[in-house]
Amino acid sequence: MTTRLGLSLPQMRQYSLATDVTDVARTAEQIGYDSLWVFERALFPEPATQGLYGMPGVPWPDEYRNVADPLVTLSLAAAVTERVRLGSSVLVAPLHVPFQLAKSLATLDAASGGRVLAGLGTGWSLDEYAASAIRPFEERGQVLDELIEVCRAVWGPDPVRYDGRITKIASAVVGPKPARPIPILLAANTGRARRRLVDHADGWLPVGMGVDQLAAQWTQLQDLAAERGRTEPIQTVVRVNATYTPKAYDGSDRRPFQGNADQIVEDLVAHAAVGLDEILVDLESTPRDAQELKDLAAEVYEKARAAGV
Repeated sequence: MTTRLGLSLPQMRQYSLATDVTDVARTAEQIGYDSLWVFERALFPEPATQGLYGMPGVPWPDEYRNVADPLVTLSLAAAVTERVRLGSSVLVAPLHVPFQLAKSLATLDAASGGRVLAGLGTGWSLDEYAASAIRPFEERGQVLDELIEVCRAVWGPDPVRYDGRITKIASAVVGPKPARPIPILLAANTGRARRRLVDHADGWLPVGMGVDQLAAQWTQLQDLAAERGRTEPIQTVVRVNATYTPKAYDGSDRRPFQGNADQIVEDLVAHAAVGLDEILVDLESTPRDAQELKDLAAEVYEKARAAGV
């Protein structure tokens, strides 16, 4: 079975929101990509309260200084494409009011003809939580639980009723409805998060940091699903963050998806062998502009397909 391939949309400051999002979205669909994706970074703290991903002393990448809103970016892409699915990897759930996010996703799905994939996570940045979160950082898992429940309620039949800690809907008609049930995918990295995924979500959004690690995590998740009696298949989209270099990276310290297009494809082939449904390739951080990003996206796609991915 051929692995589906997705591409991240340009959200960083070297790109023009006015022209590049729609240009890259159209081109990616023409190239053959199956999906287009966004991520969320609300701000760039200076100085930062904590390091990248909460790791002490690890600086935030400079490209995070200017990251466009994910839902606005997806809406731009939806308006100029017809086939590709439109996903988030990920929206930081506790930075959003559950009802508002549920309605926005439903509207985007209705407008795009049923193409939205709702990838959600709890985030890690204390600075983002201080600026935008609806509940304290310590309650992030509870907020995600309620957001999932609110989405299911709002996207379901009217009248909508929900009585939660954050959200109170006595009885209401809420439209538009999504064109079909929107898949909810979670970036689950801990035992509790994996249980949430198995019990309440449709799919999994891991990050590809190495084949052995990914394969082990996938086995653990499948075992957990069997233990908890899940019969529905788990949709899987692995995100890979590529660091492109025009020439081959020849250092012994090469990380997965670091190097030229051939090296990136070599890693794609290895990760595809794990057997997940789709690979999201994030190429946007290193190109200087949209034309470089489109050229690289075309090269990676063509070489990946030629290699059997």
